[in-house]
Amino acid sequence: MKNYHLILMLLLSYLCYPQIPSVDIKKLDGGIINTSEFDNDDGPIVISFWATWCKPCKQELENIHEVYQDWQEETKVKLIAISIDDARNTSKIKPLVNSKGWEYEVYQDSNREFATKMGVNPIPHTFLINKDKKIIYDHVTYSDGDEDELYEKILETIE
Repeated sequence: MKNYHLILMLLLSYLCYPQIPSVDIKKLDGGIINTSEFDNDDGPIVISFWATWCKPCKQELENIHEVYQDWQEETKVKLIAISIDDARNTSKIKPLVNSKGWEYEVYQDSNREFATKMGVNPIPHTFLINKDKKIIYDHVTYSDGDEDELYEKILETIE
């Protein structure tokens, strides 16, 4: 009987924390990466969906940039920024990232396949993924200070 309870608990934890879908997206250099390759053996992953035209998106990524090095040293977190800019705006992504000095992994989801499968609408939409590649937290929109709540959630994943 105890085995049934264990199986039920494992099944419920899997259903409550879905894994990220497997989708091919573009690297900024034009190559392709599958989202199943997102990996961070040392800690959690933050996936942030954004666009060059989205002011709150850029503000969120900029505010995280200011504390990102500390976050990495303390928690080993990795941030992956996924641009949903359409084909007309993709040429703006790399110059923006370079001008901001963001040290995140940045990819393009111009057809929004990954965003759609993740249930992203509106942006910014930020997810926290644990070592098992399961979504354990997500947040939509951005206001100053939201990065503090995200950091608290990151800390919870490493305790």
